[in-house]
Amino acid sequence: MCGIAVLLGPGAASRRAVFDTMLAAVSARGEVDEVLCDEEALLGTARLRIVDRDRAVQPWTSGDGRWALTFNGEVFNHAELRARLHADGRRTRSTSDTEVVLEAVLAWGEDALRHMRGEFAFAVVERGTRRVFLARDPAGVKPLYWASAAGRLHIASEIKALVPLGTEVHEVPPGHCGWADPDTAPDLHPYVDLYRLGEGRPVLADVEEAAAALRETFTDAVRIRVDTDLRVGVVLSGGLDSSLTLVEVRALHPDCVAFTVGVEGSADLAYARRLTADLGVEHVVVPVRPRELRRRDVREAMRVSELTEYGDIINAVVSQRLFAAVHEAGVKVVLTGDGSDELFGGYEMYRRIAPEDARRLFLHKIRYLSHTELQRVDRTSMSHRVEARVPFLDLAMLDLAMRIPQELKQRDGYEKWILRHAFSDVLPGYVTARHKDPMSHSSGLHERIRLFRPLFPAMYRSHGYQCFAPLQRDFSEVLKDHGYDLDAAVAAARPARDLTLAEHGRDFAGAVRWNLTDLVRRRGAALPPGLPEAAPG
Repeated sequence: MCGIAVLLGPGAASRRAVFDTMLAAVSARGEVDEVLCDEEALLGTARLRIVDRDRAVQPWTSGDGRWALTFNGEVFNHAELRARLHADGRRTRSTSDTEVVLEAVLAWGEDALRHMRGEFAFAVVERGTRRVFLARDPAGVKPLYWASAAGRLHIASEIKALVPLGTEVHEVPPGHCGWADPDTAPDLHPYVDLYRLGEGRPVLADVEEAAAALRETFTDAVRIRVDTDLRVGVVLSGGLDSSLTLVEVRALHPDCVAFTVGVEGSADLAYARRLTADLGVEHVVVPVRPRELRRRDVREAMRVSELTEYGDIINAVVSQRLFAAVHEAGVKVVLTGDGSDELFGGYEMYRRIAPEDARRLFLHKIRYLSHTELQRVDRTSMSHRVEARVPFLDLAMLDLAMRIPQELKQRDGYEKWILRHAFSDVLPGYVTARHKDPMSHSSGLHERIRLFRPLFPAMYRSHGYQCFAPLQRDFSEVLKDHGYDLDAAVAAARPARDLTLAEHGRDFAGAVRWNLTDLVRRRGAALPPGLPEAAPG
């Protein structure tokens, strides 16, 4: 996967310094910067070399030189699509997915996107006219942003590349594509509508039918993501989703390693160690102690992640440590269990919402994953030149999950029940019996970073990210405050609102109480008189 930067319009070549700044802002996403410069079109890629590493040089140009592609991500079924292109009489010069993306778009137009199984964002530029076709994968695993300034169109993988322009930044939404000219905003439309997932398809109300479909679909989603000659890592939290991902990767790839970030003595680390020992998988532990995390760590995590919600920023601090260790271990490709909670009801909100609103809440969370969990994973992994692949968010998985009724997702006192049932024959009982326990909460890392939350707004403004969106309260908190009334919560979140000074004050007081209580507990002393125990969160 890569970082991309494009500048299109009259006199683009005279804006080379601006373009170089854009590319430098995303250079951490790749190992080598590659550029193509015309008088009115500047294209660049910071390329992480994974598929056809020697020949897939970007920006990739068509055989006649008319078209150029900057591409971030991977299309996992590129071999299948290449065979179809050859059958149609089109020739290729490499075995890369990069070339397949360009040739497929030129051969089949927008319809090519519906045949791509992958995690991608790209821009195809017609060099003579400077028209550009933009596209982003269905779930929004890979990012893509644009901004207009001085009659020119600027496109990049990250917001930080566009902040210096001093203008409003926009995203290409997940599952969207469309054409743009240098002086015209992109005309984008959905080729996959995330709000209509599973619509018109039969509901899988039978337990065994749903379980069989889930086993087949998830295993295939993992299979296509481990089709590489590189060593594959798995981010292992010790919970259900990452444990299942590790079990499947171990069965499908000959060389895998697990990475766990955590606090010594935490339940997460104990479960992760037990599973890797049982599977005979190499296990890299990234130890983090809450008191090690400081203001500079929070500020850097915010700079890298560009996140807009407080909880995601807190989790990004821990993710930074994790992916730094993955890079240090020489691993370029990892799989994660992200997305499962949103698909199968892993959060408290799914138990509190009215039954008639459950499907809409699932779809709402899926649509905005590209601003929350997926953005955290993309930015923190790519900032360390690590490609994170997300099998739970394969389009087939998204569609399937929306056909499985809520009563199979939450059953017998368990969240994600159908997932536990479907893989009970390959997962140890100690994994399937364990309830969700968010790592940062259970280990104290969340509460340590929570001490810095009053500083988040100033940090956010200092990076200039308000050019895209304001810092805002977590949607889960908004939903809770409105009694789990989904319509009221969605309305209250538009426009987005930050915490008030009073809310910041109460939150900081709670964080101080928790940390003082924890400090006393660790020292083995009794609580001071009048100091109540504070619950996490």
